[in-house]
Amino acid sequence: MRRDYFELAVEQIGWVDSDGDPRKPHVYIDFHGPDGLLRERLTGTEDGLLDGEEIDVAFRLQTSHEEDPDAAGVVGVTNRITGDFVLELNQAAADVLQFIRAAREYGQQNDGDGGYRVEITVEGEPLVSYEKETFLVYDPEGNLLRRESLIPSGVEL
Repeated sequence: MRRDYFELAVEQIGWVDSDGDPRKPHVYIDFHGPDGLLRERLTGTEDGLLDGEEIDVAFRLQTSHEEDPDAAGVVGVTNRITGDFVLELNQAAADVLQFIRAAREYGQQNDGDGGYRVEITVEGEPLVSYEKETFLVYDPEGNLLRRESLIPSGVEL
């Protein structure tokens, strides 16, 4: 599935820089591609759509964000059961890392580890919504960057 079929938008992250009231960050991914393609990838083994426990969200840097202020990467949503990619899209590293920071701060200010909501739509029509607490970040070589990732306490990777 082509990355340009997707548009990503985020909400409720500006409060971190302005010391506002904590709000759970939301990421919206809108699909503009062939009918049924995304729904097929989001369908689990029992012909129902995957739930939040059956997907993982990650970000793989294409260049080092510490060396390149304009670093970009790929946001990926995968089926945790099969390991198959559900979707991928290109995104600026600074934007993703800011989102993860907001999710972490939200959790710390609400007695949790962090959290965010992922909503996937097709041409603006809601398809699925997931509450997540984990967002893994990998360097260009595929090594997990624990400091940049959102990992709940007690989770072993």
